[in-house]
Amino acid sequence: MSNMDKNYIFLTLLCRMVKIHVIPNIPANAKWTQNGVTIAGGNGWGNANNQLYEPYGLFVDDNQTVFIADYENHRIMQWKEGNTTNGQVAAGANGQGNQLDQLNSPTDVLIDKETDSLIICDWRNRRVVRWSRRSGPTQGEILIDNIDFEGLAMDDQRYLYISDPEKHEVRRYESGDVNGTLVAGGNGLGNGTSHLNGVTYLFVDRQQNVYVSDNCNHRVMKWSKDAKEGIVVAGGQGEGSALTQLNYPNGLFVDMFGTLYVADTWNHRVMRWTQGAQQGTVIVGGNGHGAGANQFSYPTGLSFDRHGNVYVADESNHRVQRFSLQ
Repeated sequence: MSNMDKNYIFLTLLCRMVKIHVIPNIPANAKWTQNGVTIAGGNGWGNANNQLYEPYGLFVDDNQTVFIADYENHRIMQWKEGNTTNGQVAAGANGQGNQLDQLNSPTDVLIDKETDSLIICDWRNRRVVRWSRRSGPTQGEILIDNIDFEGLAMDDQRYLYISDPEKHEVRRYESGDVNGTLVAGGNGLGNGTSHLNGVTYLFVDRQQNVYVSDNCNHRVMKWSKDAKEGIVVAGGQGEGSALTQLNYPNGLFVDMFGTLYVADTWNHRVMRWTQGAQQGTVIVGGNGHGAGANQFSYPTGLSFDRHGNVYVADESNHRVQRFSLQ
C-alpha cells in the first residue's frame, strides 16, 4: 500500500465524520500523463446520454463518480468510474425552464454529504438549488434566489460560498441565510488588492481561506478569513500566455500543501502554482487550441479525485478529460 493510499484511508475516516470532500495529498514534484482519457462525452455536442454540450463546472466524489454541469443541456450528468460510454441524468433534463424539475444553464455543482444532495448553480434562473440524491432526479428545492453568481464552494462547516460576477464579490451563506456575509471583494470593479473583476470559480480550504478566479483581471486571488483585501497567488501580470500570466482563469483546486491548480481557459492549459511562486508550471495541455488527447478547447471546470488524478471540463470539445498521476 502506497503512502498516498494510507493517507487517503486516514483522511476518508476523518472526512466521513466532518462530512467534507477528501483533498488529495499530491507530491510537490508530481507529474501527470500528458494524453488525457475521455471519461465523459467526446461524441460531439448533443443531449444523448453519451454526449455533453459545453460542460462547465464539475465535481468528483470519493467513489470517482464525476458530476458535470452540462450547461447547454440544462442538466447535471453523472458518469460513474469505469463507464465511459454513457452517463446518467442526476438533475434537470426536463427542458430549459424555471420549474423545480428544470434547470437553466447550470454552471457549477458540488455534493453536500450531510444531506446526500447536489448543490447547483442554476445560473440563468438566478438561484442556488438542492437536488436530493436519495429520491432520484425528480425536482429540486430553492436555497437562495434572485442572485447573480457563477461558482460555488462549501467549507467543512457546510457554509456555502457564492461568487457574484456582477457585484465583483464573494459571499458566504449559512443555512437559511438569504443575504450572506461578504468574504472577498465588494468594493466594486477594479484590479487593486481589495477589488475583483468578473469573478467565476472558487475554492475554500479548511482554514476558510477563499481562492477566487478573478477572471477579467487574469489572476487568482486568495482572501484569508476575515481579511479586508486579498493577495495575488497566480497571474496578475496582465492577459497573456507566459508562465507568469493567466488568460481568463476559471476552475480552481488547492491541495493539502496549499498548491494551487487553475484551468487557464484561454491559454488551453492547466497550471500549478506553489505557494509564493512568481510563476506557474503547465501540468497538462498548453499544446495549442485543439481536440487532441494533449489539447483543450477552453478548459473550464477542474477537479481531482482521491488518487490525485486530474479531471478537466473541456468545454468546446464537449468532453471531460482525465489525466492520471504518474
